[in-house]
Amino acid sequence: MTLTLHFAPNSRAGRIVWLLEELGLPYELNRMDFHPKDLKSDDHRARHPLGRVPVLDDGDVRIFESGAIVDYILERHRNGGLKPAVDAAEFPAYLQWFHYCEGMVMPPVNTIVVHTRILPPERRDETVLGQAQRLLTRALAPVEEALEGRDYLIGDFSGADIMLGHACYMSNRLGCVPEEYANLKGYVERVAARPAFDKAIRM
Repeated sequence: MTLTLHFAPNSRAGRIVWLLEELGLPYELNRMDFHPKDLKSDDHRARHPLGRVPVLDDGDVRIFESGAIVDYILERHRNGGLKPAVDAAEFPAYLQWFHYCEGMVMPPVNTIVVHTRILPPERRDETVLGQAQRLLTRALAPVEEALEGRDYLIGDFSGADIMLGHACYMSNRLGCVPEEYANLKGYVERVAARPAFDKAIRM
């Protein structure tokens, strides 16, 4: 059965396209504009009560929240992995970085996007923006350290990279990865060079 992903560009839904492409799974894309006319429509609110993306349909299953969708796909349609076994030495680090993304990195990213792109200029707050930028750079410092001597977060490419790699790429685009974070800069380059990521980010 083909998976259906409800998607808008420049959103967390890109993570799911990236994962589906990495796994070579068939899927259909319901592409919407990142605009209230699509996301807050009655049709989409029936899929997600807050009118957000991504939303995944898999037969009778409907699930939202990008991290939950990544975990769901890897468990139900894993097609070879990207998630270490529970008893693997890498499993605790996998869990940590998988959830670090939404817990520590994305909150300041969201604030930065709101105060640079979403709010009209007269409602933007430079103080709030500066605080969020500094917080994001500090939140990325442990990731810089973890990448020392590694291409990916737990060594091999995994679902943790789908989550946090996407967030690191966006953080770099926002100018919050300083040049001295050489490990993180290299990591972003490796992520961006993956064909599946390139396809997802261009949609």
